[in-house]
Amino acid sequence: MTEKVAVVTGARRGIGLGIAKRFLQEGYQVLLAAASPESAAEELVGQLNEQYGREESRPALYLQCDISLEEDRKNLFAFVQEHYGRMDALVNNAGVAPNVRLDLLDTTPESFERLVRINLEGTFFMCQGGANLMLRQLREGLEDFRPRIVNISSMSAYTSSTNRGEYCVTKAGISMVTQLFADRLAEAGIGVFEVRPGIIATDMTEKVHEKYAKLIEEGVTPIRRFGRPEDVADCVWAAAGGLLDFATGQVLNADGGFHIRRL
Repeated sequence: MTEKVAVVTGARRGIGLGIAKRFLQEGYQVLLAAASPESAAEELVGQLNEQYGREESRPALYLQCDISLEEDRKNLFAFVQEHYGRMDALVNNAGVAPNVRLDLLDTTPESFERLVRINLEGTFFMCQGGANLMLRQLREGLEDFRPRIVNISSMSAYTSSTNRGEYCVTKAGISMVTQLFADRLAEAGIGVFEVRPGIIATDMTEKVHEKYAKLIEEGVTPIRRFGRPEDVADCVWAAAGGLLDFATGQVLNADGGFHIRRL
């Protein structure tokens, strides 16, 4: 039986790594991609293959890819086609936060453009490239092939943070990217989904850990704990694993209930 293949961007740490591990647990071949060079991920990939390898196989590979660069995106999809010949799941998780949190009235064009280029433009064209590859592979009649795309946005897609407005704008944009591709690809049977993480304990939130810990303690989320990468990975797997195919375009909130409007 042919092993299925998942591609996860921003997978060297945090949420992306948690998602990659979930696919490995489910028996997928996984291509981890991130902007860091291969040398930075060599030890990680070795550990993953030791933990999840089956009969000396190496189910985890790593490829350097800056999703904001067209050439890197093309190289990634070319590698997938040449090395695997199929891509059953594409998880667009790569993204960045502002280098410095600034009040909305002080946000710089440089910061705004950087986040748009990586978070929004990068995700859009990863969806485009992934969709075209999946459509081509569908025409090839691959065995047991029902590809899906999952975009990772954030509760910031609908939540105002006036000291990082450019981040909120890009995450809101990802929501529309998801709807557009879900609509366009529905006739081909390719499901496209959005997962919105909430307050997740990662290195990205470490600098504001104390602030978020206090908010959680005060009840900002009905489930009063930090989220874990595994919580996000569970939502990704629900979509990418085929449980939600009739619900294409669906948003899954991995946020401890933050999205619930409460009095």
